[in-house]
Amino acid sequence: MSALLAALRISRRDALRAGGRSALIMLMIGLPVLVITGFLTLVETADINPREGLTADLGTADALIRIASVQGEVRQDIRGRMWSSNEASSGPARPRTQAEVGDLLGPGVRFLPANEGSVDYLAADGRDHVSAREVDLRDPLTAGMYRLVEGRFPASAQEIAVTPELLGRGARLGAPLEVTRDRKPMRVVGVIEHPHRTRATEIVGLPGTLLFAQPGTQGTNWLVDTPGPVTGAVVQRLNAVGLLVQSRAVIENPPDRDWLTPSGNENRPVAIGLAGVMIVLEVVLLAGPAFAVGLRRRRRELALIAAQGGSPRQLRLIVLADGIVLGGGAAALGLVLGVGLASLSAALEAGRLIGTIGPLEIPWLPIVGVTLLGAGSGVVAALVPAVQAARQDVAAVLGERRSMVRDRVGRPVLGLILLAAGVAATVLSIRYDVVWVFAAAVLTQFGLVALAPRLVRSAAALAARLPLPFRLAARDASRHRGRTASAVAAVMTATATVVAAGIAVNSNFAQNRDAFQAVVPAGSTTIEAGDLDDDRWATLRATVGRVLPGVPLVEAAVLKDTRGASVWMEIRPTAENAENERRRFYGNLPIGDERLLTLVQGRRDPVAAAALASGKAVVFDPRLVRDGKLTLNPVVTATAVPLGEAVVFDDETAIPRNIVVPAVLARAADPRHAVAVLPIAAVRNAGLKTEPRVLYVDPAARRLTERQGVTLEWELAAVVPGADLYVAVERGFQGDIVPEMWLLLGAAVILVLGGTFVATGLAAADMRPDLTTMAAVGAPPGTRRLVVAGQAGFIAGLGVLIGAVAGAVTGVAATWPMAVRTHGVFSFLPPGVPTVEIPWLLLAAVVIGLPVLAALLAGVFTRARVTLTRRTG
Repeated sequence: MSALLAALRISRRDALRAGGRSALIMLMIGLPVLVITGFLTLVETADINPREGLTADLGTADALIRIASVQGEVRQDIRGRMWSSNEASSGPARPRTQAEVGDLLGPGVRFLPANEGSVDYLAADGRDHVSAREVDLRDPLTAGMYRLVEGRFPASAQEIAVTPELLGRGARLGAPLEVTRDRKPMRVVGVIEHPHRTRATEIVGLPGTLLFAQPGTQGTNWLVDTPGPVTGAVVQRLNAVGLLVQSRAVIENPPDRDWLTPSGNENRPVAIGLAGVMIVLEVVLLAGPAFAVGLRRRRRELALIAAQGGSPRQLRLIVLADGIVLGGGAAALGLVLGVGLASLSAALEAGRLIGTIGPLEIPWLPIVGVTLLGAGSGVVAALVPAVQAARQDVAAVLGERRSMVRDRVGRPVLGLILLAAGVAATVLSIRYDVVWVFAAAVLTQFGLVALAPRLVRSAAALAARLPLPFRLAARDASRHRGRTASAVAAVMTATATVVAAGIAVNSNFAQNRDAFQAVVPAGSTTIEAGDLDDDRWATLRATVGRVLPGVPLVEAAVLKDTRGASVWMEIRPTAENAENERRRFYGNLPIGDERLLTLVQGRRDPVAAAALASGKAVVFDPRLVRDGKLTLNPVVTATAVPLGEAVVFDDETAIPRNIVVPAVLARAADPRHAVAVLPIAAVRNAGLKTEPRVLYVDPAARRLTERQGVTLEWELAAVVPGADLYVAVERGFQGDIVPEMWLLLGAAVILVLGGTFVATGLAAADMRPDLTTMAAVGAPPGTRRLVVAGQAGFIAGLGVLIGAVAGAVTGVAATWPMAVRTHGVFSFLPPGVPTVEIPWLLLAAVVIGLPVLAALLAGVFTRARVTLTRRTG
């Protein structure tokens, strides 16, 4: 213990004496700790758990009851937000009345409507769509659900309150605001704020003023005040009839029940562990050379200690104490600053930037773990220099001769074994989850780290034909393989991570883009109102013609069963192409005549038109047709029944599960915006009714913007009030991968350049005698700059080249589990070929641009002026 204390005192004194090097090491260790601890604190504060959200969700009520969209038993999570149902419960729910719910809860229950939905309003730049809630905020049951910022709560059917996000977007306190499709003017009397969702855009009014859904259907909620607690048994009884419950008693004291839980978190601990391993590896590889420089600067001091009787163990302890002092100090400072800054942000409500904020929570267990990880990384980084300190030649150091410490060429055999194991694990992991692919990549990275010294020596041997400055740089890199290999490994690890993530993200984006399938051409406007009678439909059609004068309108049909329920038509994939079950198309299949076929197909096709007229479906994807047949799967989506009447799906009224119609194949102008066109005769023969309730606006005649589509919906709602209108402009696939690519490139720039410059600075310090000699024999400053630039280019170039290859293997492997979820009998590759799209620009910027940039910056900012030393003797 006394030896350790003495070593810590020596390390503290040396850290203060070499302030620049100490600050660099502390920055490399402390910055990740600061960022991660601050991030964990903010995330934990922003994560509102069920108990913390009780007041905002329930006010002072005992429970909130919601109506699910199915008629039978449901299984819910503990908050009543997520739910699932079995096939027997999949029919549409019938309306529920307050009296029915009261019978299930028992006597003495007080109900307060708290309906949820959305509403249109007239914004400053046109129509917009926002969340809406109907609840009387003056009622004591709602205390705490919203914070009154300005004004007062609504007190009449003509008054509303809005959140601050709506101010300046058409809403002003004290002024009227047109809401709903009927453009109903309502006065804004208050500005309210949700306790946690600080950036929510929401309008709140009294019950029955904003939402026009059928009472007792989905969106109808009640806050209930009960004589006793709403227990788990009561929740289960309500779940049995399709009601969802958020109970205060259940959340405060959860019963032992199989609640529904979110999926996708099973591998979260593995992902966190991988992130921790990569952070430690990167810190060790970057900080290790800095400790090595400190060792060389202190080698005479350590030699004197050894000459006075210090053992190799004590020398190792002194160098390891550097890691304890600097690593522990940096980790502790990062902990204090991270938690402090995050707490200050939460106290000042800067968490509004992320949209949610709750009471300050500090997750001490993971934060302490991160701090210990940071401190441990400092000790690990000092481990190799500590071993070297114990092996140095005391006589050579004191005699001012070069130490003959053996410079190892790594562990090539161990590296090859780890590399082979990592590749094999990558191949096996593609059948499971992407997190296991990256876990296998960590094993590969350890193998490459062990091979790094050998790779440095091999690369330096290839530089024999380069110009003199670059040849000297390569020779110095090979001579100091310990320092160079560590920097190359750090650059390699960072590059592999960035390239793998770039390929995986870009391929996943391409997979979603290629899987997108619309039923009408891009730019088409769809107008649908399936609940209108013939007269009101004629009125709506005439209004569309008046609003869009001279624009030809293409009429199509909607499907209904014998009871008047709307039917959505899906396509069942062929057995030979089972992976099509994962393909989804956006929009109901068009049903109509030749004019509709021409719009969808994008050109006139007499052969396809003749087939459609004869009662055959025209299909634009050959994978959907088998033996000249198209198999359709009708699904009931809504049922028009009087309020309170039960919906019965028995064998006599049920629609057929499969409908097989003759089909022909045709070619569409844009295959991504055409699936099939169904003839009216084919679906009528299957027992379904058709009604002309859809209009399409051909984009060749008129292309509407999304804002114009919302405006058109408002104008149509004014002439057919209460109609279930649907107006949409087909925008095609919407997505942008550029921000993610810029983020990855920024991470690569920071990590690659940071590791390169640390190693280059250390190399320049080691090469000072050689640079002095070059100056003495007449080498110009430009030559010396080229030597330093060559060192940076060598480190960065070798690191990014090897890292890019390793990252490409991992990124390509990750595309399988991201695109295809398969389990079962082992095969070399899971069935299905994923989309692999390499981000070539990102790859070029990393592999070519970063080494060139590192060399240029190192050459420009290096100090070329050398002070000659005086020669004696």
